[in-house]
Amino acid sequence: MERTTLAIEGMSCGHCARAVERALQALEGVEVERVEVGSARLAYDPARVGPEQIAAAVEAEGYTVRSRGRQP
Repeated sequence: MERTTLAIEGMSCGHCARAVERALQALEGVEVERVEVGSARLAYDPARVGPEQIAAAVEAEGYTVRSRGRQP
């Protein structure tokens, strides 16, 4: 599993955070650690899902992924 933190624009409330969390949880191979206004921290299995798919799930909810930070 790899860990990453996404910087997300367009989120302004708890409803936004829940929408992003649900979208990420729906992806096979993703474990959501924390979602708050403006960011999401998660672990993912690169053999099952890639960063592009993760960003696409967030963007499908109407938000913009601005950056990804990889963590050990």
